[in-house]
Amino acid sequence: MSLTGIDAPAVEVRALVRDFATARGGPPRRALDAFNLTVAPGEVHGLLGPNGAGKTTLCKILSTILLPTSGTARVQGLDVVTDAKRVRPLLGIVFGGERGLYARMTAAQNLRFWAALYGHGRREGRRRAAELLERVGLGPRANEPVETFSRGMKQRLHLARGLVGDPRVLVLDEPTVGMDPVSAHEFRDLVEDLRGEGRTVLLTTHDMAEAEALCDRVSFIDGGRLLRCEDPRVLGELLSRHERVRAAGVPEALAARIADLPGVERVRATGPGAVLVETDRGGAALPVLRTLVEAGVTDVSTAPPTLEEVYLHLIGERGMAVRP
Repeated sequence: MSLTGIDAPAVEVRALVRDFATARGGPPRRALDAFNLTVAPGEVHGLLGPNGAGKTTLCKILSTILLPTSGTARVQGLDVVTDAKRVRPLLGIVFGGERGLYARMTAAQNLRFWAALYGHGRREGRRRAAELLERVGLGPRANEPVETFSRGMKQRLHLARGLVGDPRVLVLDEPTVGMDPVSAHEFRDLVEDLRGEGRTVLLTTHDMAEAEALCDRVSFIDGGRLLRCEDPRVLGELLSRHERVRAAGVPEALAARIADLPGVERVRATGPGAVLVETDRGGAALPVLRTLVEAGVTDVSTAPPTLEEVYLHLIGERGMAVRP
């Protein structure tokens, strides 16, 4: 008998495997490999990984869009295969992109259509659509065709659509792709509101700063495997510890001086007179910047490490390859 209610994890995945057939009878491609994950009710959980890591495949299985090859996945204690009809009303799904929106219909018509599919009557559907469009900042554009919307506006409409059924678990797959910085900030506020309402949010992203700001825990995924599950503060430590400094017009002698500074991991030439300085200690970037500026170098910038570099710092010493 399935366990449902507050005692069950919001999401529970055990030994999940998903294989995809390849062309010309080749060996199947494994998208998820003995994957395990538990997400508590009310948690905002980040799935962080490069393209092809398996994040979207996991979301589609949880959303009952794909069947697993083996293993189990449950939402609120309900099996996504045997209890699929009971799982679907619990979920809100935001995959983004162009699919799932009707371009010639208005934003309000799109949401009223989805509200009807969730069983809302006409009056309730209108009320729900108006409320959600205001919530995602599209109220003034409610009666305009979706085909006139920017990519960021369409993504916000996807978010509204994901909330139509008043879900307990919201699956957000790269929800801020295409959003401008203001809209992305408003999205973060929305996720905080959803957490305050006791909803569970499963968020896939490439954006480490977004994961750090929003998530209670972050799972690092690559090659269909769960590599590590961490407190998001680990991300903040990695972002500050491994900050990078780029500079142009740097003489060789100056580059050698910088390489000897405390906390500098390495100085790599990226072009004639151009260098990339990588640090391995919090605060190490500041003396690098000071040394460059005092030497008269003006073409200088800082940046956090890339996702792939974070993966290498996290797991590279354990011999786990990160796919490009």
